[in-house]
Amino acid sequence: MDKLLIVDDDIAICESLKYAFKKKYELFFAHEPAKAMEHFNHNEIDVVLLDLKLGKWDGMDLYYSLRERNPNAVVIIMTAFGTIKSSIEAIKKGVFNYITKPIDLSELEFIVEKGVELNNLYKQVSYLGEELRKKHEQDGIVARSDKMKNVLSTVNKVKDIESNVLITGESGTGKEVVAKAIHYQGKRKNNAFHAINCSAIPSNLLESELFGYEAGAFTGAVKAKKGYFETSHKGTLFLDEIGDMDPLLQSKLLRVIQEKEVTPLGSSETRKIDVRILAATNRDLKRAVNEGTFREDLYYRLNVINIHLPPLRERKDDIPHLIEYFIRKYNRILNTNIKDVSTDFINALYKYEFNGNIRELENIIERAMALSEEEQLTVKDLPQYILTNKTPIGNTEKLIPVFIGESLSEIEKRVIKTTYEALGYNQKETAEVLGITARTIRNKLKDMENKE
Repeated sequence: MDKLLIVDDDIAICESLKYAFKKKYELFFAHEPAKAMEHFNHNEIDVVLLDLKLGKWDGMDLYYSLRERNPNAVVIIMTAFGTIKSSIEAIKKGVFNYITKPIDLSELEFIVEKGVELNNLYKQVSYLGEELRKKHEQDGIVARSDKMKNVLSTVNKVKDIESNVLITGESGTGKEVVAKAIHYQGKRKNNAFHAINCSAIPSNLLESELFGYEAGAFTGAVKAKKGYFETSHKGTLFLDEIGDMDPLLQSKLLRVIQEKEVTPLGSSETRKIDVRILAATNRDLKRAVNEGTFREDLYYRLNVINIHLPPLRERKDDIPHLIEYFIRKYNRILNTNIKDVSTDFINALYKYEFNGNIRELENIIERAMALSEEEQLTVKDLPQYILTNKTPIGNTEKLIPVFIGESLSEIEKRVIKTTYEALGYNQKETAEVLGITARTIRNKLKDMENKE
């Protein structure tokens, strides 16, 4: 039932309106602004019927408060004849309509009905807007920048076809998120989705994980186990970091893709499979093919369709929306109540390079929300390295070893070289991170090159 809030200090008018509308609407009454705002804030009111004169209060002041709370509030003004001019002025300021006293109930019923229709239209627009937002944030994908909209467009085109997809991009750009979007939006969504990181599992173990094995196939194989290809039957198998797969295992994978059948370790029996392959890598596979570390025939089998994810530094238009997405996510997880962020918070993140991409941004937001004592995130909630715009190398690369008895010159050389490589061979940034001048780093790099 639609909800009607009637605000009038005349008790008799309230009683007559109650009699007229009680069968059609859920009614709420208020005789002064504070009570009216209480009803409006807690009851999802559809239409407000507001007297322009509320004793010592001005009805327009209440109207402005209602609109501040909800810019789409549908308000009908009740007014005496002498204040028609002010009612017209109110309409110019967003009031839906007005009716003069004494009230013609049939006319008022018609106006209220139209007000309810308008409010329902606002609700539909809001719903469609939310659905559109969800569409652009499906499975965690936030796409406001043109580059990411193109990615979503490609996901939509390939979700229902059987072609293999190779997803490329730097670490932390969301390759698995895109793989899940392809699966869960496509026709295989009701079947299994399995993800396996090819770089995280030793080659001999990866083979058994992918293809399965029979009991006794190797030491410790006490009973048969299906591999990921079999458990992904009719579904999708996501092979992450495919570029790190051992060359021998690459040839076995190629055969499975070509023949659409798998042979478990220790078995001579082949088993037919129906699996869609999605693969991902942060490496340049074409270069790996040229260097002989990745099979060319497998590359073309996997790279039927390529989806490249841009690094966050190339899609900074998405940063505010990613922040909003992560705040919603971690408000649920951390049971926090962060409502917004300050402009300087966003500006600081805009200036940062994000070598760790979206994964790094998510970690920053989670940390800020966990430690913040306010409902708004500000620059004081950011790590110092963000504010100085220096990438924390220890967080994104391997630690640099230092050995007992090693000369300081060798340690210095290794620190400079590792930092230089980690920062994409940028001399200026390397100098800033190491706290030395650009001239010094230039001379040291040149000296190192001459000695090699």
